[in-house]
Formats: sequence, structure tokens, C-alpha cells
Amino acid sequence: MAEISAQMVKELRESTGAGMMDCKNALKESNGDFDKAVQLLREKGLGKAAKKADRLAAEGLISVKVSDDFKTATLSEINSETDFVAKNEQFIALTKETTEHIQINDLKNNDELKNSKINGVAFEDYLKTQIATIGENLVVRRFETIKTNDQKGIVNGYIHTNGRVGVIIAANCENEEVAQKSKDFLKQLCMHIAAMKPSYLSYEELDMDFIENEYKALVAELEKENEERRRLKDPNKPEHKIPKFASRKQLNETILKQVEDDIKAELKAQNKPEKIWANIIPGKINSFIADNSQLDSKLTLMGQFYVMDDKKTIEQVIAQKEQEFGGKIQIVKFVRFEVGEGLEKKTEDFAAEVAAQMS
Repeated sequence: MAEISAQMVKELRESTGAGMMDCKNALKESNGDFDKAVQLLREKGLGKAAKKADRLAAEGLISVKVSDDFKTATLSEINSETDFVAKNEQFIALTKETTEHIQINDLKNNDELKNSKINGVAFEDYLKTQIATIGENLVVRRFETIKTNDQKGIVNGYIHTNGRVGVIIAANCENEEVAQKSKDFLKQLCMHIAAMKPSYLSYEELDMDFIENEYKALVAELEKENEERRRLKDPNKPEHKIPKFASRKQLNETILKQVEDDIKAELKAQNKPEKIWANIIPGKINSFIADNSQLDSKLTLMGQFYVMDDKKTIEQVIAQKEQEFGGKIQIVKFVRFEVGEGLEKKTEDFAAEVAAQMS
């Protein structure tokens, strides 16, 4: 049995919002495995998904470079030790110059970057000079480029004003005209992604085991809230309807056909004229899908409600833009970076983490 420290309990409590004893018991039951403890709490309706941001420690900047022809976009994260240095003009210039260098030279990974030359010198020497001048350890932690050589393809990007979040995106369109018309819309989608943090493009990317585990957690969470609503008896807060599913990936043709048959039976029982059924059924089916795809609306770009029009999903907004621009728009990829994402807090300071990355 792993020893459960007060620090482990504190971290789990801060990340999930669950009670101290519940966190301690979950850690014991999971033999100290943080992620398993989170899942146990969620399945019992005692905690929410771990807030990864609370477990991170890093400073630095995200940089975005979109080529003039909107065919190539590069995203990078460069870490510094302190937020003070992240606001330094020389550091800001370094991040932009490095990102442009990565894009121009079509660099794929950090090894290629280290072995490349910038301004006539080896990149590694260039970075050491910057470190000596700025006075802190600096690390090019990660970068990614998306591009399209096809005239029908288009990319764009966005960096938030604080420089800590950036997004790039790519789409294939029906023709070059539609691609050019889509540029500004793609930037708006990047802004949405920056704010709403989708992890996947669509429900088709979700693993069925993952969906089933998340469904258990969702039901537990809703039932827990329903207990509280029953206790409070607030007429403005009715009980949640418990969904049968969590994702559209679970909604096969047989299930949707049964839903349609149930709706028809309900309309018949209500003595609704059959001639108006065609106007009612699609809306009711869409409501069923929305109620039973809550995981999609949380984690997938296409399933999320658009921040600029929260009555429509991204999928519906794209369909609207296709009509407006006169052709198909298919989002093929997006990449979102946030400073420090994935770097877990440790007892040592961030300087040690940077040093570890450099070794």
C-alpha cells in the first residue's frame, strides 16, 4: 500500500473540489494513483475532472506565425523561469524569431532545431547567447507546423493577448474561392478553441472505453446535483434529465430509429395531426442527440456551442458558413498550446524543471 501524504490529499482536493476524507479514501483505494483517484471520485459523484492547470508550473510565451499566403502556420512554446522575463522585449523578439525560423526551415523536432543555423550560427549557440544576455534558462519546449500545398487548403492562427495561449487551424475547402473567404472565420474558430479548450476535433476520435467511463462520471455528477435540487426544492432549478448516452458515437442507426418511433407514438397519443409530424420529429430527434452527447459538447470542437453564437454548435456554424461562402469547408486539424500545459508541479522550483528539459 502506497503511503498517502497530506500533500497528495491537498493536491487531489484542490484539483477535484472533493472533501478531504473522500480524497484520502480515494487515494487509498487507488493505491496512490492520482488519475485513478480522480476517476473514483467522479464515478461516486464526489468530484469533478482534475483541473490540470492547478497542477502546472511554468512561465514563458506562445508564439504563432502564419505565412502570407495562409498555407502554413507554426505554433511554439518557449519557456522561461519567471513571468518577469516573459514580458522582456528581447525574449518576445526571441520567440517570434525562433517561430519564424522553424517555419522557414520546415523543422520537425527539437533535434532538427538544435542542429539548424539561425543568423549564421548554430541555433544552440544562438540560444546560449540569449540565455546569457537575458539571465535566465530558456527552453524551446515544443512546436508544431500545419500546412497545405493545395489551393483548396487554408490555415490561420490566433494568439491571445496575454501570450500564454495560441491556436493554429487548417481546413480543406471546395475551391480556392471558398478557402479565401474562410480565412477570417478560421481565425474566429481559433479564438473559440483558445477559450473553450476542446481536446478533439469530433466525436469520431473518442475511444469507446473512454466514453463509457466518462458516462459513469457524468451520471454520478448529475444524480448528485439532483439530490441537492430535491433538497432545496427550487422551482427555478428542476432536476436534470439523466441521459442514456454521452456521445454521438454511441448513437447508431438502430437507436435513432427507435427514438423516431417513440416520438411518433408520443405524437399519436397526443392526437397530433400526422401531416405536421414531419415538422416536429427532426427537432425532437436533435434534442435527443443534444441531451445524449454532452461529452461531445465538452471535449470536441464540432460538438461545442460557438462562443459567438451559443445557440449553434460549431458543426452547425460551419454548415451556415458553407451556404454563405458557396462551398464545403472541412476542418482537418487544430493545435492548441497553453504555457506550462502538461508540466506537473513538483516540490522543486521551475528552474529545476527547465534544467531537466535542457539535460
